[in-house]
Amino acid sequence: MELGAISGTAASAAGQAMGLQDFLKVLLTQLNYQDPLKPMDNQAFMAQMAQFTSLEQSQRLNDKLELLVANQAALQSIGLIGKTVSATGDSGSISGVVSSLSLQGTSPLVSITTTAGSVVADVDLSRIVSVR
Repeated sequence: MELGAISGTAASAAGQAMGLQDFLKVLLTQLNYQDPLKPMDNQAFMAQMAQFTSLEQSQRLNDKLELLVANQAALQSIGLIGKTVSATGDSGSISGVVSSLSLQGTSPLVSITTTAGSVVADVDLSRIVSVR
């Protein structure tokens, strides 16, 4: 029984990343059911450990990168306050000055005060077309 086959099936079935406890359970099961006349090769065992460690580090790196991207978006959006922007809205194009910023939720949202004096709240950064 090979760890790669088990971990791929378990990860796809659960839809979640394997943790250290899951890896140890699989490893113990593998050791319990191995053929006593053909014990597990030490090199294969170490290769599996190295693969799992690499996978775990990749998952941690991915989490940190997601946090970095979110922080970067927040920092960039602070610089938009007081700037004149053009954005696409539900009812068409919006042009005006960014008057406020909301950092709650998954992405920063800005409020735009148009030249007519109306305020368009909660405009996502992805809708901003140009900054002047």
